[in-house]
Amino acid sequence: MKDLVTANHILAREGVTDSLGHISVRHPDRPDRFFLSCSRSPELVKPEDIMEYDLDCNPIDQQGRPMYFERPIHGAIYKVRPDVQSVVHNHAYETIPFGLTKKPLQACVHPACGMGTHVPVWDIRSDFGDTDMLITNKERGDAMARGLGDANSVLLPRHGCVVVGQSLKIATLNAVYFKINASLILNTAALGGEITYLSPGEIELTKKLVYSDNSVQRMWDYWSRRCGDLK
Repeated sequence: MKDLVTANHILAREGVTDSLGHISVRHPDRPDRFFLSCSRSPELVKPEDIMEYDLDCNPIDQQGRPMYFERPIHGAIYKVRPDVQSVVHNHAYETIPFGLTKKPLQACVHPACGMGTHVPVWDIRSDFGDTDMLITNKERGDAMARGLGDANSVLLPRHGCVVVGQSLKIATLNAVYFKINASLILNTAALGGEITYLSPGEIELTKKLVYSDNSVQRMWDYWSRRCGDLK
């Protein structure tokens, strides 16, 4: 689970997570289980913090360790999306405005092509009324997973977002560029005028390069060095 520890450190170093947020990965041999750190800030995660869960988010061997409240985010997605191998939940500040307004979040830079042509918005208020906005049980997790649908990301108004990937490294890539893309849109909007986004054709063609093994590993190695996990 060394890579899961590194993924936590990368997301913290790149400003995707702060004291809050988490990333999981599906068990490579047991698709009905996943790995997630115990409740700890991502920058501080160590190998001994990694816990195994079933898809109902029950720990296999808790050993007295505290657990994230929002682990149902992960279990719910793994249940309905067999293609997803890793899930990231974060509150990256740059993404929050797009869940507070009607302004759609679209891909404007090529490494963010994993966003596809549409980022759905799932508002917990629509399904459950006034809540603490946290996805802490099966009902909320299932509703959020339906809101994600077959997309790679979903905005959670007044809360944050969820980003997924077909591998741990791709989910990390998607989460980093989800944040960067949002930042670029906010910065560009300040200049005025219409923003030019990636076309559907550009998105599909760019995915082939961005998601290539060489490209994914280049980015992973770079971020691993920046967070201090690659010497």
